[in-house]
Amino acid sequence: MIRIAHFSDLHYGVKTMEEADRCFAAAIDQAMAKGAQVAVISGDATDHALDLHAPAAERLMSQVRRLADHCPVLMLQGTFSHEPPGTLAPFRLLGGRHPVFVADRICQIGLDEQGQWNASAGWRFKALPSDLVALFSCVPTVNKAVVAATVGCTQAAQAVGQHLERLLLGFADVHCEARRLCLPTIAVSHGTVYGCISEHGVPMAGFDHEFTTGALFAARVQAFMLGHIHRHQSWKQSGVDGEQCIAYPGSIGRFHHGEAGDKGFLLWDVGADDVAMTFVPTPARRTIDLVFEGRPDLEALREAIAQQDVQGAHVRVRWTVAVEDRHEVDRKAMEKMLAAAQSVQMEGRVVQLMRSRSEGIAQLATLEQKVRAWATASEVSCDGLLECLEALREAEPDVIAQRILAARPEDGGQADESDASVLCAQS
Repeated sequence: MIRIAHFSDLHYGVKTMEEADRCFAAAIDQAMAKGAQVAVISGDATDHALDLHAPAAERLMSQVRRLADHCPVLMLQGTFSHEPPGTLAPFRLLGGRHPVFVADRICQIGLDEQGQWNASAGWRFKALPSDLVALFSCVPTVNKAVVAATVGCTQAAQAVGQHLERLLLGFADVHCEARRLCLPTIAVSHGTVYGCISEHGVPMAGFDHEFTTGALFAARVQAFMLGHIHRHQSWKQSGVDGEQCIAYPGSIGRFHHGEAGDKGFLLWDVGADDVAMTFVPTPARRTIDLVFEGRPDLEALREAIAQQDVQGAHVRVRWTVAVEDRHEVDRKAMEKMLAAAQSVQMEGRVVQLMRSRSEGIAQLATLEQKVRAWATASEVSCDGLLECLEALREAEPDVIAQRILAARPEDGGQADESDASVLCAQS
């Protein structure tokens, strides 16, 4: 039995460093206190390409070095947009008490009794090395562009899943041999399982996802440690291969609004034919969403603040208003009411006013009928317009203009409103 601390999706970056470092530091403290013998980081340690002198890079390396001083560390290549190829190479040189192995190719690695990593020359071992205490099979992020160049763009999405399924089946014989030798078997990868749930509660169903649970279980390992999806979830089964478990730990912290569930890491106890997994939460930031269907109601906002503790939380206020009401949103008043929050994010959506044409208006015989139909569809009064139309029938535009300009004395020099409306309509 071996105890493994499984972290994923650390996302160290310029904007995420504070959240990532606080949560990862707390996770390392708990992993060491709970006696982790190996640490696995299953991809996306960084949020984007980082310069070596960037504060986020320095903090991440410091934390991984602290982890390597406690136990051997395995780091897997994640999504290329987050971890461009070569990003993890410097971690091989950290020089802790225990080695850091960077898995940036498909391979198998064994952990020996001295705490050293032994990697296969090819994609798997032809014969297992002696004195191993655990066997790890690593499948880093697949470059779909290479697959597309080989099989064509239209076939690439399905081809990736098919090739990975055959690859995992190819590992199965080695895993069975390891189990016969009473070795714990672990697989580590980074990708999407068909049917998993995203951190925003969306089922991931499509032809471009890398894995199915059936393909993962077919690798015949006890523990399949995944990264990429930011929500913790797991799948288990028991059979001829003993207890098997597939799991995402989720992201180490809460990096976006609307993410459901706790954030944390997994503590695995893996044997030759059994496995146990525990989720350990981290002190991720609190986020609160306040949503208004129309213009934000300050009284309703005050009641929501009274019901929820916004002290130190990250608050997002969302609303949807018509274009004519957009200037009536009092942002300053809302910011003042949310002053106790750690941060406030305002997101207003303006809906453009759309006027629909009255059905059948083209078939009406007279202009008066068309005006009345339009007014009904637009929910406005047409009395003024009909008066203007009547005035235009009775007099020429020049006469109407002269009537407006020659203000009568009894009107105090002011033009008649109906005449002004007619002039505007005519112009």
